[in-house]
Amino acid sequence: MNRTKPGAVFDLEYFFEMSPDLICITGYDGFFKKINPAVSKTLGYSEEELLASPVDTFVYPEDREITADKRRKLINDEPLLNFENRYLSRSGSVVWLTWTSVPIKRDQVIFAIAKNITYRKQLEEYERISDILEMIHDDHSKRFKKQLPVSPKKQSSAAPNDTIPKAEEPSHADQLWLNKFEAIVRKHTGKLHLNLEIIADEMAMSERHLHRHVQRILGITPNKLVRVIRLQLAWEAIATGKYRTITEISNLAGYSSRGHFSKLFKDIYGINVAELL
Repeated sequence: MNRTKPGAVFDLEYFFEMSPDLICITGYDGFFKKINPAVSKTLGYSEEELLASPVDTFVYPEDREITADKRRKLINDEPLLNFENRYLSRSGSVVWLTWTSVPIKRDQVIFAIAKNITYRKQLEEYERISDILEMIHDDHSKRFKKQLPVSPKKQSSAAPNDTIPKAEEPSHADQLWLNKFEAIVRKHTGKLHLNLEIIADEMAMSERHLHRHVQRILGITPNKLVRVIRLQLAWEAIATGKYRTITEISNLAGYSSRGHFSKLFKDIYGINVAELL
């Protein structure tokens, strides 16, 4: 194995420019002083735009207070490890970042490195909502379906789990594929009868292949994934403040029944949708 010679000079500027992680230097005054290309690429702003405005300008509104508190602690020489917060990209999408930062008191700056964990957070939310939908489905089955006796023969032939196990660590290609799936669902926002035939056609694959692909990555059906995305759309729509009635929100989420949507929203988010409008 070749070892680096003592005293060798490394091109740290090249590392700074090429790193896929977000690397930045911010001043104690709250402005970016230097950023690598990954910051601009992730947030969608030019370097000039990012350097011209306070960092808080780009932080998700609900996270500004806790982010400011962490920055104050950094200035008081407290290192920051694995701090998660949200930023808003130019397109309006939420970007989740996890930060490791150290203060450099001599120069009145903070050196910080962040990893983009948006996809991980997205999968966690998919799983959370999917689990709740599954519980709701099971509850409805118990309450409204007749419990017919199952013969021993049928019982023994039933597979304990006929789903395809999902990948624990989705690849970058899977991330891009899911992003495309979500973009199609969002494109048809407000369409009550969005079916898998439409999605499969726009994904350029058969419905069977679509089903297997979603099942492999997330362990759920495409229809359930559509419901998850649409519930997230409903939450995002409410946050904009542009909608005033439950009917508007339920139609946006693809539900024709206002009552059914309201109950589902309460089960998922723990709050009555009417209280948010």
